[in-house]
Amino acid sequence: MNTYYLHDGNESSGPFGLEELKTKKITSTTPVWCQGMVDWKNAGEVPELRSLLMIVPPPIKVSAPIPEVEKIKKNHLIFGIKRSYFYLASTLLLLIIGTFIFNIVRENRRADLELKNRITEKDNQQYLIQQKEIEQQKKLLAEQEQMEAERIAREKKETITNRLLEIQNTLSDNNNNLEIFKKKLIDASDFKFFRTAEEKREEINLIHNQIQSLKKDIEKLEQENNQLKLELERVH
Repeated sequence: MNTYYLHDGNESSGPFGLEELKTKKITSTTPVWCQGMVDWKNAGEVPELRSLLMIVPPPIKVSAPIPEVEKIKKNHLIFGIKRSYFYLASTLLLLIIGTFIFNIVRENRRADLELKNRITEKDNQQYLIQQKEIEQQKKLLAEQEQMEAERIAREKKETITNRLLEIQNTLSDNNNNLEIFKKKLIDASDFKFFRTAEEKREEINLIHNQIQSLKKDIEKLEQENNQLKLELERVH
């Protein structure tokens, strides 16, 4: 069985056995020490001594009695204000807060609506500008296409006209040559001196072939001339 030393704050006493400690009226905060302890402990920290501890009840807090009139008054007050005034003030405060919140919400909605209207108006203006630009581009493109078509038509007309002039000149030359070869054919048929019958026949065949060639050329040129005239009318 362990024996314990006690300390009263100034000096230590002991050692005491468990039976002796019962008479010392130790409490849970009484410093104790026994062999094997590193340092002093409170008696409440030693399991062996807990059954010996004297229980000290806490002091009683005595409050002054509240008069009945004061109790009644306090029952009719909230935060030191009469109930009716408190409820009225609370109602007014709630109305003010509600009105303030309502105004904030309404202003926010109005601001959002104005922002949406501005964005919509801006989008509409941009759309109109884009449409106007598209129309201008279409008009410019149409004008360019018309100018290009007119240029092509002029060039084609000029080409056809030049070709018709060439054909007319060639036809005129061919017709003149045809008359010349016809005359040569008559002269070759009538000429009888200084040549044999074979030479005469070869000369006549040669002139005849030249006449046929000229006729074919004249026919082709006349066909081309007629086609070009029709195409020239379509170009107009």
